[in-house]
Amino acid sequence: MTYCQNCGSPVEGRFCAKCGAASGQDVGSTPESPAPPPPPGADFKIMADNVASALCYVPLLGGIVFLLMEPYNRNKVIRFHAFQALFLFGAIFVLNIALTTFLEIFWSFWGMYRLIRLVYLVLWVYLGYKAYSGEKVVLPVIGPLAEKQA
Repeated sequence: MTYCQNCGSPVEGRFCAKCGAASGQDVGSTPESPAPPPPPGADFKIMADNVASALCYVPLLGGIVFLLMEPYNRNKVIRFHAFQALFLFGAIFVLNIALTTFLEIFWSFWGMYRLIRLVYLVLWVYLGYKAYSGEKVVLPVIGPLAEKQA
């Protein structure tokens, strides 16, 4: 017995009695073979969008990789997370240079530098977790820039 591909109810004949969709088989024919593979060049996603969005927050490489990979670089959500991750990496890089310059002058603040680095790590993990959960966290200055680029 065949089942309707549209509504899932049993089909006897060429049309579904419940929804009226064509079954694609002649009366008395055998079930169809499995669907052929997609043609070359068709979009094929290896991972779900939330996983790709979370992996964008792998420092530096994550955002670049997903902006270059073909099916993901057209998804607006993934592009947002990739740009936000890249802009965040750039901001942290600049802040890191400023902090190390400041700390070379004032050695007594070296413990604060480690605390700030811990805050960076917590921020990366938090943003990756929220992206994996499907939530969109827009950072104050970097977020609107990323939304414009996406």
